[in-house]
Amino acid sequence: MITVRTCRAASRVLAVLMATAAFPALANTVTGLVLDDSGTRPLAGAEVRISGSDRVTQVDGEGRFRFTGVAAGNYNVTVSFAGAKAQTQEVSVVDGGVRELSFAMAPEGSAGSMILVMGQQATLLSAISRQRGSDTVTTVLTRDSIGQFPDQNVAESLRRAPGINVLNDQGEGRFVSVRGLAPGLNSSSINGNRVLSTGGDNRDVALDVVPNELIESIEIKKSLTPDMDGDTIGGSIDIQTTSAFDRKKGFIGLVAEGGYNELADQWSPKFSGNFSQPITENFGIAGGASWNRRRFATDNIEADGWVTTDAGVEYAEDLEYRDYDVQRNRWGGNLSLDWRPSTSTTLYLRGLYSKFDDTELRRRLVFGFTEEPASAAGNAVTFDSADGRIQVRRDLKDRREVQSIATVSFGGKTETGPWTITYDVARSYADQQENGSIDPIRFQRRFQTPGALGVTVDYEDLQRPAYSVNFGSAGFLNPAGYGFTLLERTTREDAKDKEWSFRTDVAREFALAGGDFELKAGAKVRLRDKRQNFIIDLFEGVNGGLNLGNVLGTQTYTLADIGPLPDLALVRAFAARTPDAQFDRNDLESDFVAASESFRAKEDIYAGYVQGRLDTGALRLIAGVRVEHTKQNLTGSRTDIVEEGGTRNGVVLDEDTLFIAPVNFARSYTNVLPSLNLRADLAKNVVARFGAFRSLSRPSFGQLAPRFTLSENEDGEREGTFGNPDLRPYKAWNMDATLEYYFSNQSVIQGGLFYKSIDDFIVTSRQLDGTFAGIDFTEADIPVNGDKAEVFGAEFSYSQAFTMLPAPFDGLVTNINYTYTNARGDVLGRRIPLPQASKHTANFVLGYEKGPISLRAAASYRDQFLDELGEDAEFDRYVRPLFQIDLSAKYRINKAFQLFFEVVNLNNADFTAYNNGPTRRRLLQFETYQRTFKGGMRANF
Repeated sequence: MITVRTCRAASRVLAVLMATAAFPALANTVTGLVLDDSGTRPLAGAEVRISGSDRVTQVDGEGRFRFTGVAAGNYNVTVSFAGAKAQTQEVSVVDGGVRELSFAMAPEGSAGSMILVMGQQATLLSAISRQRGSDTVTTVLTRDSIGQFPDQNVAESLRRAPGINVLNDQGEGRFVSVRGLAPGLNSSSINGNRVLSTGGDNRDVALDVVPNELIESIEIKKSLTPDMDGDTIGGSIDIQTTSAFDRKKGFIGLVAEGGYNELADQWSPKFSGNFSQPITENFGIAGGASWNRRRFATDNIEADGWVTTDAGVEYAEDLEYRDYDVQRNRWGGNLSLDWRPSTSTTLYLRGLYSKFDDTELRRRLVFGFTEEPASAAGNAVTFDSADGRIQVRRDLKDRREVQSIATVSFGGKTETGPWTITYDVARSYADQQENGSIDPIRFQRRFQTPGALGVTVDYEDLQRPAYSVNFGSAGFLNPAGYGFTLLERTTREDAKDKEWSFRTDVAREFALAGGDFELKAGAKVRLRDKRQNFIIDLFEGVNGGLNLGNVLGTQTYTLADIGPLPDLALVRAFAARTPDAQFDRNDLESDFVAASESFRAKEDIYAGYVQGRLDTGALRLIAGVRVEHTKQNLTGSRTDIVEEGGTRNGVVLDEDTLFIAPVNFARSYTNVLPSLNLRADLAKNVVARFGAFRSLSRPSFGQLAPRFTLSENEDGEREGTFGNPDLRPYKAWNMDATLEYYFSNQSVIQGGLFYKSIDDFIVTSRQLDGTFAGIDFTEADIPVNGDKAEVFGAEFSYSQAFTMLPAPFDGLVTNINYTYTNARGDVLGRRIPLPQASKHTANFVLGYEKGPISLRAAASYRDQFLDELGEDAEFDRYVRPLFQIDLSAKYRINKAFQLFFEVVNLNNADFTAYNNGPTRRRLLQFETYQRTFKGGMRANF
């Protein structure tokens, strides 16, 4: 309800604005272009001030700035950029005129004709300038700064930023956590348009799909303004590709690289190139392409089904030794057409496509212990087949998964007098495909008679439990004794995620006596369609028989002797020549698994906002409100298997029977998201920021999808896994406060605090003897909304180029950042740390650049975190801390060519997951990767 008091307050605000506005008779404009002294690169983030007023602005990515509503008169316009000599030009403004200026900025202490944005010091200065001029709490990574590290994809590049934790897959960065929050609580975009998730179930964006050679810059925004999408609690990650206007001269860059992984003993080639070419003064084309074939290996041990006997002996019912050989092919390209048809309008057409082809070969030895150990001594337990069955499996996984992402956008910006109109239409796409993956083919032998097999497992080393065979080694090592029991084939996985988006923004700038005021409003529509479909074939027999001896191979595993094992080439050849008619397909289980995984979700989001931006030079205030309306239509199935002897609708079944029924849910809700961001220059070199905003994060599609999967045995016990279409989105109040001290033109030290209060956060709970969606169950896993979570943290960073030191130490550069996050919540009567929330994350970088030599050492650290919630605290899955060191060295032969050498994971950091158990930590997963060496040449023309 709009009250009289509200109307009076609004009238007073309007009166103040009218009284302080200095509206000239005509809309006079001062514009300009700011480049480095070579005329090559725009200096985005440079600060521009008009003397005699509090009017200030920042240079955009094209190097342009603009003041409207400038009263007639004579002014000094000053441009400053970190590490550059400030420049001032006089300008005379007359009514009805547009004055254009041009600045060429040279480094301090130089004679000019130098590029400000290449090399370690220069990229540090560029980041300092862009951060200082930003409206919100923002971290910027540029193409040149990313190129200083031996990172293998965009996810790994992001881990260098404050508050960023990267979750690895096979030792390679994949998902990004911001301020300790789960990846699904971030938003990721390319050129302002969403990157969709390749995986069928979730919203997590796998940023390892994107080669870092295709990007121009990355901005991580940790506080939101109303003109940004509101579904971000962790942070907003915006990837920008190259525009033809990013450089004012033609450019071609080429890279050829070779990499070697110690564990795989394999070489990996990589080639990339990018270019920017102005065709005319107002039209240009830019783009790039990248191709990489990476071969590496992982040695892994996993344990599951931990049990504590009445005598207090702890052991794992399942122990697995896994040997991975991985080949990942990445290729992609981007293209940008940029056109300025008039001085007031800029148009663009931009596209990016990337494909990630991941082939994973896994050979595995698995022990299954069905009975308690026969004896125990210290950390060693001994199993005897005389006491119960010891099951031994030797299998092979041959999984090829192909993921693609693409974005295409058309839009532009029109500036006419004090008005600015922006517009964008985009199509985003992501998919994940499998065709004929074998996961796995299994050979098995059961030892269940006295004297057949005795095994001792020693858990003394948490990461590397060792096994030894006490007796029965002849049968244990005989490949012919392991018969074929299962071939699980993903005949088809088709997961697609598509989105259309339409956005427009209209801004009106008012010149005030003490600065500028901008009123801005806009609307955005996002129409998303996500679906996942499977065809799964489970084969449990083959005509003519098959045993491990028919497809015998050798191992490459380094942690234990796990032979005999299947051979990849022989398994592929057998599967290729054996038609499906020769297999015994389990129709019931195959159809059950496929139906359980498949779903479709349509999600439409309609958003509108209004915001005001007041800039008085020393003070910048952005405030407003965004409203987002969400409509969802969810389709899945209720899938029941009733075993022989069970009852369905009062009828006793004489065989196992599958029942599948389609299920559909529709829902909608509206969220009001106010925000406020304040930036204040407390002193000449001290900047304070404060942000407070409301945001949300929608549940993952896999959690929402109405997939109700049940298995009922003849005793009427019903075990299930349910989606929950009634899940509410996460909703959060967020606050940030930072203080930045630019104690020299080439350095900054900053610290800040942040706080988030999150309602309705989501976890998966295991429930007993209940009813959900009208379905009775004995035991079920169901995603549910928790009560409340709170996140409190602090960030610190320090960056400096030591140019003040005497030679040769004036080439030193350092960057240090640290983030503390305390994220906890209440769920099902328990107080838990939020999943994927590391309490401590830090990065340490020391660089040196002098003449043709450039050296850089980088170390990243993240603390342990809760990975998955168990039935109780004893079974919660945690991941141990990770500390990794990377090195890079470069030598510039001449202006065009540079050699480089890099080491990834110098200290052989590994991965360990565990639970705490009743008395000690118990291994769940251990992986080792060893080092990767890379070398090659860069050429720039």
